[in-house]
Order: sequence, then C-alpha cells, then structure tokens
Amino acid sequence: MHDLVIRDALLLDGLGSPPKRGGVAVKDGAIVEVGYIKGSSKEWVDGDGLALMPGIIDNHTHYDAQITWDPWASPSPALGVTTAVIGNCGFTIAPCRAADRELVMKNLTQVEGMSLAALRAGIRWEFESLPQYLDMLERRRSALNVACFVGHSSVRTYVMGAEASRRAATESEISRMRTLVLEGMRAGAVGLSSTTSPAHNGEGGLPMPSRLADDAELRALVGCLREAKRGVFMLTKGGQTRVPFLESLAADSGRPVVIAALLHSSTNPDAVFEDLEQIREANARGHRLLGAVSCCPLSMEFTLHSPYVLEGLESWKPALGKKGEEFRKILSNVEFRNAIRAELAKPAHFRLFNGEWHKVQVVESQRTIAELAAGRDPLDTMLDLALEQDLDTVFNALLLNSDESAVGKMLRHPCSLVSLSDAGAHLTFFNDAGFGLHLLGHWVRKLGVLTLAEAVWRLTGHPASIFGIERRGALKPGYHADLLLFDPAKVERGPVKRTLDLPAGEPRLTAQAVGVHGVWVNGARIVGRNGERLDDKLPGQLLRQFAA
Repeated sequence: MHDLVIRDALLLDGLGSPPKRGGVAVKDGAIVEVGYIKGSSKEWVDGDGLALMPGIIDNHTHYDAQITWDPWASPSPALGVTTAVIGNCGFTIAPCRAADRELVMKNLTQVEGMSLAALRAGIRWEFESLPQYLDMLERRRSALNVACFVGHSSVRTYVMGAEASRRAATESEISRMRTLVLEGMRAGAVGLSSTTSPAHNGEGGLPMPSRLADDAELRALVGCLREAKRGVFMLTKGGQTRVPFLESLAADSGRPVVIAALLHSSTNPDAVFEDLEQIREANARGHRLLGAVSCCPLSMEFTLHSPYVLEGLESWKPALGKKGEEFRKILSNVEFRNAIRAELAKPAHFRLFNGEWHKVQVVESQRTIAELAAGRDPLDTMLDLALEQDLDTVFNALLLNSDESAVGKMLRHPCSLVSLSDAGAHLTFFNDAGFGLHLLGHWVRKLGVLTLAEAVWRLTGHPASIFGIERRGALKPGYHADLLLFDPAKVERGPVKRTLDLPAGEPRLTAQAVGVHGVWVNGARIVGRNGERLDDKLPGQLLRQFAA
C-alpha cells in the first residue's frame, strides 16, 4: 500500500521533458511510481486541473541565523521551496568563537539588512565550529532540506579576528583557513562561498572580511574543493574580479564556479551579457561556470538610517559607519555630494545604484525624486528631504533588472542559473523568496519567455545537478518525494507585506503564495492551499552527501 498518491495531474518531471498527465505514488518518503498508479493508498490527492513538479531548490538563501530560531525558514516552504542552500556570499555564522559573536552579528546587520536586536534575541549559539553547527541543524531538524556552504568571511574572522576586515592574510593564516574549509567539507558542506563585491560592507563600514583576500588566498581555499573531490565555489563578484580569473579557479579545482550577481543595468546594458559570453566561452573550454541571474526586478525600500542602496559607491565611503550628528554633517557636505555626482556620471561595469532618479520614489508621497527635484539637483533633493525628516524618509528604488526584454534573454541563456532570492536577508528592504512562483507565473504564463517544462527544470533539476544534490529535483522512482502541486493558470507570488514576527518583535517583509495547492518534503505534506501551513511537521533533512 502506498502512503500517498497524487493522481490525474499535469506532471512536470524537472528534467525538461514535455508535460504529461498521470500520477505519483509515494512510500516511506520516496517516489515509487510515476504515471498510471495501480494499487491502494492511505491518502489520495486529486490533481485534476493542477500541475505537479519537484519542489523548488532555492540555491541562494541567507537563512543561517534565522533557521536556528525558526526551523520553518519562513516564508520559503509556503512559496514552494523544499530545499534551501544557505551560507551564500560567505556570510555564515559558523565557525564563530564566542568572543566574535557580536562582531559577526553586527556585520550581518550591515551587509544583509538584518535586525541586530532580532539576531541577539534569536540566534541559538549551540556551536563554535561548522561541524557543530551542522550537527545542531540536524538535531533540531527543519521543514526544508538544507545544504550549507563554508563561508569565507566566517573562516577569515575565526582565524584573524577583527583584522580579517583590515588586511591580507599571511601564509600561516591561509593554511589555517584551509584546515577549516576542509573540516567543513568533510562534515558535509556543499562548497565554499565568498564575495569581492564593494557593496558588501560590515560593521563600521569596513569591508566584509573576504573582500581583503588576495588572489592567492582565494586560489588556495578553492583548491580545497579539489582535495574534497566535490563541492561548488560560489562568489558574489565585484567589478575588479574578472571572469577569466574565476575560470582559472574552476580549471585548477575541477569544480563548478557559480558567479553572482548577474543583474541587468539599464545604464550599462551590455555588461551582464559580456560576463555571460565569457562564461559560455569558459564552458566551451571544459570549465564549468554558471552565471547566477534573477527573474525578479531588484527594488528596495530604505531610509538613510541604513542606506544599503548607496553604500557600494566609492564616494559614499566617508559616510560608512558614521552615526548621529557626524553622519548628518557628512550628508550636508557639498564636496561629499559633488563626489557622488561625479561617480554617478561615470559608467561602471556593475553598480547597484546608477543615478536613475526617476526610479527612486518617496513612499509617503508616491512621487519620484526626479519629480520632486523640479529643476534642482536630485541628489540634493533626496538628501535634504531625508535630513529634514530626521532620516526617517522611506524611499523605494527600482535598481536593476527592470528591462524585461534583457532579463528574458538572461533567463534563456544556456549558462545562467536562476538564483538570487536572498531569502532570509535584507528583511526590511525586499523579499524575493517567491522567485520560483514569479518565474512560473510571470515569465511562463504571462510573458511566455519560457515553457512550463523549461521553467520547472530551471528551478529543480538544473540546480540539483550543479550542486550535486542527489535524488532530488526530479519526479523519478527512487527520488525523495519533494513535491509542489499548483494551479498553472493562477500561480504567482502574492503581495509582500510587513510583519512584526522576528525575535524581539522586529519587523520584516514577507510574501504570500497564489495558486499553490500543496507542498511535500520527503513525503510529508507541510503546506496546503495558497501556502497555508498545515502543522508543525519538520520533515526536512540536513544534506551532507553530494555527488562528486
């Protein structure tokens, strides 16, 4: 007898095959039959008019802290995600000495838009090493399956302390870092993650630790993956980090390199395609590189209390880490403003904010800065308005990926990886945890840029193959029963809303599902219609074994 049969659904196998009608039978958490199902079952679910696919694999999340107090990793399960890869960009919380906990939390507050009060109240510090962190996750369990990176910035901080954000490492320090990376890989990490992005600053405006790593350090640490004989290197790259260098890391290590964040800029529209073409050429030479792209427009709500949108600018550096009256004086300084204007006037290969003032809106008035400027300089208009309102003015900026024709081309590129949800981070700025539903609803149903089968492969079988996630990402006998049942005529991510459900009552933006009828993890149903949580089941597994 089967435990579960979902019958008469449109089956999307996660491998890109044409859809076909049929059913899926589940026994002991695994798929045992696909097609016409015979025999009896303890539970039957009617899939008439619905589509059934493998659960979404979200390969770019930051749930490392949240999952210690919220094993549901909300809102991702309600949005069809059954496996989350955490620890991206090198921003993990393990390894971490007790003496460094405050620094690590303050860095996350700055770089990932997390509430320091929530982190202090919520993180369960039942670990020091990465193996101990993984053991804790396995012991406490979760609603999702979870794979974890070794985080470069955490490893650097563990070895170098506060100096990690100030200088290059010595040979001895790099050797100790290699020991930690190998320890993490042997304990079951999915790979190594890092960042060289100038937008990634930590406490006091100092660069996140991995940004101080030289090429020799990166090469030495990525080399650990060759020794481990498995794993992925994930890097959020700055403009100074070139694709040919990353290709050399892939060649030396023999492992895939995932390059983030490839987002389209309307002010430099060719840059992202130049990167993708270099990635395609590297693959033609036998070196596996992937460009992590987003299917969502990147927009952020922010105030100048936490101006993440501007902090990647070189000219903003004098303001980084400054508070109170000192910060206000800098914002008022004419030379400071002129430096920003001069930088924005120059083209950049990649930049988060590009001076598109017609895309920056004051939320309260629903008017753009360009409209409010009315002949004045828009930078002066924004900064003066914020200063008049004690920096409490809420802005919304549409930053990147606003050209749908260009984004569609990126989504279809043979070397792109649909990614970059950032779920668990930037909680007050935006929420793209529903990226998979957006791909299915907006890009498939509304625009027809991808077929349903292509989009499902992009969300399931494709990331499973890149990250070596075995027996997941496909509707096949013997595979784990991670499933998403949805209405293809209605599926979409719903509206984003602000809630106060973080530890210490702190706020965040969360998202809702539309057209979701059920989510199963390892055969257990955890989500009902439209993302409703059914109970407190925690059927997820910590993933420690990955294909070579």
